[in-house]
Amino acid sequence: MLEAAKSLAPQIRGCADRIETERELPRVLFDALSDAGLFKLGLPRSMEGVEIDLPSYVDVLEELGKADASTAWLVNQCSIFATYAARMEHEVARQIWTDTPRCVVANTSMPTAEAVPVPGGYRVTGRHRFSSGSLHASWFAARAWLPEPDGERVQKFLFVPAAEVEVVDIWNVRGMRGTGTNDFIVDGAFVPEERVIRQLGSPVREPGPLYKIALVLLFASGDAALSLGAAQACLDAFLELAGAKTPHAMQAMLRDQSPVQVAVGQIQASLAAGRAYIREAVRALWSEAVSPDPLTLDRRLGLRLAATHCIRLAIQAVETLYNLSGTTAVFEGNVIQRIFQDLHVISQHQQVRLTNYELAGKHVLGLEIETTRL
Repeated sequence: MLEAAKSLAPQIRGCADRIETERELPRVLFDALSDAGLFKLGLPRSMEGVEIDLPSYVDVLEELGKADASTAWLVNQCSIFATYAARMEHEVARQIWTDTPRCVVANTSMPTAEAVPVPGGYRVTGRHRFSSGSLHASWFAARAWLPEPDGERVQKFLFVPAAEVEVVDIWNVRGMRGTGTNDFIVDGAFVPEERVIRQLGSPVREPGPLYKIALVLLFASGDAALSLGAAQACLDAFLELAGAKTPHAMQAMLRDQSPVQVAVGQIQASLAAGRAYIREAVRALWSEAVSPDPLTLDRRLGLRLAATHCIRLAIQAVETLYNLSGTTAVFEGNVIQRIFQDLHVISQHQQVRLTNYELAGKHVLGLEIETTRL
């Protein structure tokens, strides 16, 4: 899969202008990614998926992040959401992810649907936000609060075919434009009971170690890796600029200026440290996942902290490079400009919240913590 990502990188970079203009992945690129298996990285092998190990996964996502952050984001979102297949009845999961050609499932971050019980399932109605991959999705996962037999209300996903969904184009943003993170509307679609799954706590039906890890941590590892990859691409673009540009009213090229040299050295160290940090946290958690024992809170929290910190390191690096680039970086079509915008959209995501540091700090201080993000 790493070789597949590397081989597709030139095509991804070649589509950069179209991705920005069309605010989605060009169909030819989506098809290439799909045919390479990159949307099935988290799908069980029993359903013709890759079922990749997590250390390899972060390598793949970093490589894709170097080529384009939006593309890498969609691979992360769609591949990790496919791990729900390991929690569904086999034939139902195959119907969604295997029997549907080039399938990706777009989901939503909030339980805004109304699901009314009817014989055999539910009638689902509602408008849902932040649905990455909506323009290429074959299925959509609506989200609603539903009661369990014991009366407890829990969040559940209800899977609806794309033909019964209306996508609402709202993704007019300055960054991560290619993710197509639109709204979608479901109006009274029938969802049979077997296509309903708990958002948290569904029993795992597949034996692989990947499915012992919470989806939120799998998403986090991919987000961190792609952010570091994008920051590395920004550094590479700046190094090329530094050897060609002499700023206005200055005598020396960028590369000959001491402050620039210091900043580049610091960024090299920061990105290398971030890369080592996320890989160590991933390896530590994976070593527990492949064992018969449960995952420990320390390892889960370690990955949460590493992911948040590495994304923030990537953002800081790109901010510095953008500022050093001067007016060259303000124009549309400039690589540094695009990555600056992309990472500042990622900076608004829950994966980057300062409360993730608070969570780690409380645990180290011996206080009880809330574990739904772990």
